[in-house]
Amino acid sequence: MPAHDLDNPFWNSLQTRHRHVAQRIGDVARYPREFAPFLGVASAEVDVAEAVESLVAPDESVYLLGVLPDVPAGWQVEAFRPLAQMVCAQRLEVVDGPEILPLDETHRGDVLALTALVYPHYFRERTMEMGRYFGIYQDSRLAAIIGERLGTGTHTEMSAICTHPDFNGRGYARRLTAMLANDTLAHGHTPFLHVSHENARAKQLYEQIGFRHRCDIGFWSLRRSQA
Repeated sequence: MPAHDLDNPFWNSLQTRHRHVAQRIGDVARYPREFAPFLGVASAEVDVAEAVESLVAPDESVYLLGVLPDVPAGWQVEAFRPLAQMVCAQRLEVVDGPEILPLDETHRGDVLALTALVYPHYFRERTMEMGRYFGIYQDSRLAAIIGERLGTGTHTEMSAICTHPDFNGRGYARRLTAMLANDTLAHGHTPFLHVSHENARAKQLYEQIGFRHRCDIGFWSLRRSQA
């Protein structure tokens, strides 16, 4: 176990919060493809060669966060700029705004349409089953959403925080993030999130409302080498 469970969030989430959906071979585990393209390993020393042959499809890229093992022959890894991992330790101010609705199966089509537009890389058909989702509707359109994704016994990740471009600038992301962070704290968990340093606007918003930078965390993709 790392010094902190957020140092290896994919692996630790797959051993706790999402153990029931984990596809695991030894010290390697992944989310089912229809949930998320994420793979975790227990430590950097794990030999992943046999596991990834079985767990990762020939046409698929998977992503690792925090811990990268030795890349086996026949596979290629791409390193991205580390993500900012941020945590929230105190209640946040919730700004006034439209009603926040819990989202369920009846909203799945709207959520998939919005994420395909503004959050396309990691959201899949069954991602909503990884946690609770909430949204704001305006003029019968889904204007903004937030959801829960990774987690352990002590931490819960805020994810898919996105707003339709037609509704930018209205404070919906701020309102949703503060609401869910406060609810998470009320349930005894610490909210955390990941944001790209390139997304300076979002990172600044999270800092302004009360999230604090915990660390920069390594982020990589893994796929089979092209013949």
